[in-house]
Amino acid sequence: MGGGGSRFRAIPSVEAAAQAIERLAPDVPARMAVRAARDEIEVVRAAVTRGRQAATIDAIAEAGVLRARLVLEDAPRRVINATGVIVHTNLGRAPLSDRALGAVQAAGGGYSDLEYDLTSGRRGSRSKHIADVVREVTGAEAALVVNNNAAAVFLALEAHARGREVLVARGESIEIGGGFRIPDILRASGAQLRDVGTTNRTRVEDYARAVTDETAAIMRVHPSNFAQVGFTESPDPTELARLAGERGLLLINDLGSGALLDTAAYGLEREPLIGDALQAGADLVTFSGDKLLGGPQAGVVVGTAEVVEPVARRPLARALRPDKMTIAGLRATLGHYLRDEAVATVPVWQMIAASVDELRERANRLIAGVQNVHLVESRAAVGGGALPGQTLPSVAIEVTSLRVGADALAARLRTASPPVLGRIHAGGVRLDVRTVLPRDERVLRETLQAL
Repeated sequence: MGGGGSRFRAIPSVEAAAQAIERLAPDVPARMAVRAARDEIEVVRAAVTRGRQAATIDAIAEAGVLRARLVLEDAPRRVINATGVIVHTNLGRAPLSDRALGAVQAAGGGYSDLEYDLTSGRRGSRSKHIADVVREVTGAEAALVVNNNAAAVFLALEAHARGREVLVARGESIEIGGGFRIPDILRASGAQLRDVGTTNRTRVEDYARAVTDETAAIMRVHPSNFAQVGFTESPDPTELARLAGERGLLLINDLGSGALLDTAAYGLEREPLIGDALQAGADLVTFSGDKLLGGPQAGVVVGTAEVVEPVARRPLARALRPDKMTIAGLRATLGHYLRDEAVATVPVWQMIAASVDELRERANRLIAGVQNVHLVESRAAVGGGALPGQTLPSVAIEVTSLRVGADALAARLRTASPPVLGRIHAGGVRLDVRTVLPRDERVLRETLQAL
């Protein structure tokens, strides 16, 4: 009892720990030093409760400085993606093109005509900056941009199916990621889910039999992050559109990945295209801006004016609208497609289109003069909820060491500046060159030399 009490008495006061933090790091504001001291002392108290000795005031101060500086740092931190996953959800999905970055900086670094009409001198609409470009790229009659694709799906259902049924194939009643479950989105929007067909096979006749007076729409959901193989069947999109038209229903198609270019041209399976879905008869199509489209996070709704305009008028549409930097970045990204330069300028498509010979040439430049590294064949994935199971041939730099194991090497790379993220493989770490941005090559080479 007495021993435990003495260990608790050895814990310094918050005031003393905060003063020690300030002496060690004068750049840490006083209020942050107090908070960091309080948090670290709680950690020490918990350790003492478990029977450990109290940390010294110097150790508490050092930990407090680290804690405070983590809060003071800019975040999210820039990292080098050498994982081989092109659209990496945990790493911020699609990196922006140089032009899109410039547009974001211009929009965020000063004032703009976001909601001001320079011609009339009166209040304008932010949607005018982006809707016309989306229409031009997709061929849709009308367009709406919101803050992400989950919001786009929610608003579409809330506007057109609240209190009524929506037919969804059982195999498409899925969780896409991050807790985004189709049944939950329908429930939140006020619509009622009605399962159609079986998990692996659904036909037009299944939808036809499920239609009732309470049915408002048929919803197709592209299963973008998993693949069904074997004994499977799904209806032709044009047949489903014909059924929806005959029964007076809306056909809503959630494509998710936002592909505007044909992935089959690069040795992958064909990801459904936005334009194809519209031409097949979908009344409304939703997709993301930061996946295969290659822009900032956004959700896009396209379709006929009769269907899109009620979505734009929903009260929640204002709460879910994009900010000025999203609009600027998305408009600049879509501009690449209008100028037929997306493959050469949008990083996601640069990565997809890169040949193995190009990757090997880049990799050789990166490892010139660096010891304990060699090149290996690799496979890169598109990621971001697109083309599950599909990979591209790639080239990786394998980093090994006789002194430390793969886990320690990976940790050293993660603590570099900027952090480098790769894949642990056998006794080393593989850095896939396909997902390394050209603008990161110099610093990656320096990091490899420092290892």
